[in-house]
Amino acid sequence: MSPIKPLPAALKRWAERRIGPVVSVCDASHDWDRSRVWDLEGERQVHHYLKVSPSVKFFTRESRAYRHVIPALGHRAPHLIDSRAQDLALLLTAVPGAPVKELGLDATQWRTVHQQAGALCARLHEAGPLDRNDRGEAEASLAAAADGAEKYLARAGDRLNQDEQQLIRDHAARLRRVGPVPVGYVHGDNQPRNWLWSRHGLALIDFERCRPAGRIQDFVILATTQWADHPDREKAFLQSYGRELTDAERHALRCLSALDAVNCLAWGPDNGDAEVTTRGLRTLDRLMREDQP
Repeated sequence: MSPIKPLPAALKRWAERRIGPVVSVCDASHDWDRSRVWDLEGERQVHHYLKVSPSVKFFTRESRAYRHVIPALGHRAPHLIDSRAQDLALLLTAVPGAPVKELGLDATQWRTVHQQAGALCARLHEAGPLDRNDRGEAEASLAAAADGAEKYLARAGDRLNQDEQQLIRDHAARLRRVGPVPVGYVHGDNQPRNWLWSRHGLALIDFERCRPAGRIQDFVILATTQWADHPDREKAFLQSYGRELTDAERHALRCLSALDAVNCLAWGPDNGDAEVTTRGLRTLDRLMREDQP
């Protein structure tokens, strides 16, 4: 468990100039050192969130997304009240609900959640036409993912044996040959920890990785976790998403899953994240078994 992070006084004063007096502050950060999020309770028990991005890149992505992409989700996502670039700070409205992964849902409830997630992802992916620069970035996103393979392999080191390293390189090469896939704005960290469930339905949060990319990139974590053991959830998701995946997307998803595995094994052990490490190990084991002649 990370130590509680105090909200800087200057940021509290900045927030109060926009939302009024803050009665109480609660650290709502994820359990890793670079996550900094606070729940601000105001008068009449109205809540807002103040987030300090971990980098300029994430701040730029998220603040832009809140202005130009996320409004397509309506009340199913937070709204941006203000941003403060010098502190990489975002002041957001709160949406109701608790993280889906904490709720102990039964099989039927999980299908309902995935059904709503599919509909929300469709709205996000189709949030608006891509301008020239965004389209170029989106169309280059699979090649960019393949370019990261060697970096992740170097960071993972001897956590992968030679056969496993070759599998990663093979999938990176295949990813370059996939061809065109549908593009749009993706969430970038699309998984149940960023889905909030309440009686009002599902909401999405945490858009620091929102960017123009191949839409299939939003399904990698789901495919390697939720859908790997529960194909009924995948079916429910895609039904409300509005279409089946193309052959090129299915091929890309497999290749991206391999790259996700080595990324998990590079990042997870170094950051003490057992869940991410396990995801990488499971995916790598599955791909190795499936690649056997």
